[in-house]
Amino acid sequence: MSDSRLVVGPFNRVEGDLEVTLDVADGRVRQAHVTAPLYRGFERILRGRPPEDALVIAPRICGICSVSQSTAAARALAAIAGVTPPPAGRLVADLVLAAENAADHLTHFVLFFMPDFARACYGGRPWHQRARERFLAETGEAARRLLPARARLLHVMGLLAGKWPHTLALQPGGVARGVDAGERVRLLAVLADVRAALEAELYGDRLEAVAALDSADALAAWAEAHSGGDFALFLAIAGDLGLERLGRGPAAFLSAGSFGLWPGGTVIAGVPHPYDPALVAEDLTHAWMADAVRPDADKDGAYTWCKAPRLAGRPVEVGALARQVVAADPLALALVGAGGATVRDRVVMRLVELARLLIAMETWTRALPPGAPVCVESPLPLRGTGTGLVEAARGTLIHRLTLDGGAIADYAIIAPTTWNFSPRDASGIPGPLEQALAGTPVEPGETSPVAVQHVVRSFDPCMACTVH
Repeated sequence: MSDSRLVVGPFNRVEGDLEVTLDVADGRVRQAHVTAPLYRGFERILRGRPPEDALVIAPRICGICSVSQSTAAARALAAIAGVTPPPAGRLVADLVLAAENAADHLTHFVLFFMPDFARACYGGRPWHQRARERFLAETGEAARRLLPARARLLHVMGLLAGKWPHTLALQPGGVARGVDAGERVRLLAVLADVRAALEAELYGDRLEAVAALDSADALAAWAEAHSGGDFALFLAIAGDLGLERLGRGPAAFLSAGSFGLWPGGTVIAGVPHPYDPALVAEDLTHAWMADAVRPDADKDGAYTWCKAPRLAGRPVEVGALARQVVAADPLALALVGAGGATVRDRVVMRLVELARLLIAMETWTRALPPGAPVCVESPLPLRGTGTGLVEAARGTLIHRLTLDGGAIADYAIIAPTTWNFSPRDASGIPGPLEQALAGTPVEPGETSPVAVQHVVRSFDPCMACTVH
């Protein structure tokens, strides 16, 4: 047996800083340790400040999913204030968040995930030339033809939230402004542009056909009939490389529920359970943290700034696939089967969810009542605790806020990548990515193994959001 240790990182095409230490034996990863090497300290920054500062500071955790952070902060404050936004305000807020989630799904597939298949190491594969034409960095057709659709999704956020990122339009009582009849028409035109681009380039078919896929056989038949799109290209690559066997994570999934489209809950080893926030805890055993907010860079046994969130003591996977598994979506359940998720499964359900999101956004926009109230007053008491739950593009985001004497006494954040990229806990149980990397092949001479890259990127990490 030949053993070696390999440190991979920093990763390119990943938001933030990431390193992975791999123990390799006989050409496969025996175990992995995932390191988030950049301390952020937002939970500490927010302590002692007026509660409204959370709406300004929390979104700056990240520059690509700041609306998710804004939404979570606003919902935590709304819970303390005991207010519910008007229906029109909730529709606008949902549109803003959905636009960001859709843009993130598209960006991940086109810019972060697929370019790895244009690498020279795949030169002998039958799909390689097509992958290079579509996804080679700087010259690929997909970026040129699909990134304008991403820009149009950001335009939705500009119309509704004033700017992106770091909008202040999302408030505890709703949103800062409504939509008139003319703006509703403009929004529908923007969404029509996005639909046209996705149907022509990504899917090669109507969004409704993709959204309706309900089994592995249906997915395979659809891909054969629509081989000209990028989704079908990915499925061909996945079948050739065996991505349905690569990167299997824990058979445990969490979703807080999203947009009223997909319910919250957990699925553990195929069994659904309601989500109980009281079962969530963060283990600090291997984090460079003395306690929940004080860093300790010299802590024995620690190897990351990321805490280890656990649900009833279990690591759980979050993300688009987890949302659909919890919602008992037949395609997601068919792909995952009795085991955990794989690289193929995560990417497939991210693209299917993108189609479903855009259809929902069109429906919500048509339902917007021009001139209807979009916000209510939300005076805050001097004391109280509130939790904001959000399904960001990458999965479940939790903000828990405690006020005392009119100031923030405690602020706790668990981001999607905190769940997925968590370290081992006190029981030595690895986090989801650490589990998914075990068994990944490493070819002789590889210093940045391409299969490891596929597994890491299948989770769509946002390391800037991971450490607080």
